[in-house]
Amino acid sequence: MRLCFLILLCLAAALSSAFVISPPHMWTKLILTHHWPTTFCSMEHPACHPNISYWTLHGLWPDKGIDCNSSWHFNSSQIEDLLPDMKTSWPDLLNPLSASFWKYEWHKHGTCAAKAPSLNSQHKYFSKALELYHKVDLDSILKKFDITPSEKYYKLSQIEGVIENFYSVKPKIQCVHPSKNADFQILGQIEICFNPDFTLLDCEKQFTMETTSKGDWDNPVAVDKASGFSVCDHDMPVYYPPLP
Repeated sequence: MRLCFLILLCLAAALSSAFVISPPHMWTKLILTHHWPTTFCSMEHPACHPNISYWTLHGLWPDKGIDCNSSWHFNSSQIEDLLPDMKTSWPDLLNPLSASFWKYEWHKHGTCAAKAPSLNSQHKYFSKALELYHKVDLDSILKKFDITPSEKYYKLSQIEGVIENFYSVKPKIQCVHPSKNADFQILGQIEICFNPDFTLLDCEKQFTMETTSKGDWDNPVAVDKASGFSVCDHDMPVYYPPLP
């Protein structure tokens, strides 16, 4: 009888530890989002000057939670050593001399990503985003396989195929649809996804997580949708615009 009690006690401790390690409100996927400056600037931003000819970082987004800690204010002095890379790899296309874009990304997504010990500071969050951005090196991979800005149109399957074959995961590709009657779509944003341990993951993979909490953690994060971006149509030609 005593042996059974000890076994049950050990099982209870193990289950308790599992809940501590994997809290029910923890995000299960990170979305590394790149955007194409020419498309972004052509959409709605007259003050935006698309003089960048490579894919830049839009953000690193956990799949659950938005604005998780409004009291955790952005402080650029904590990422001072990262700023030279941030200005190149993660530029604010609207206000190049401002830190407002990074402040926005930290408040909306970084404070939620910080639920994980590996991302629980501003420096950890921004440095990991930059590390993943450089590791993926999306711009170079597309160029390597002849997916380059051009006046010609691509099939969406061509772009998807290059990414899937190289990284062995499915991306999420978003386009701008100029009008309801347009016979083409404009390449705008590409998402590459990661597990919590930062290994690559199919972006289409969904996780079921039950929770009884209130607030933002009840639903998967509605990822940043710059006005006009939506999932690309497989049956429509894709225009990958060069610099104007």
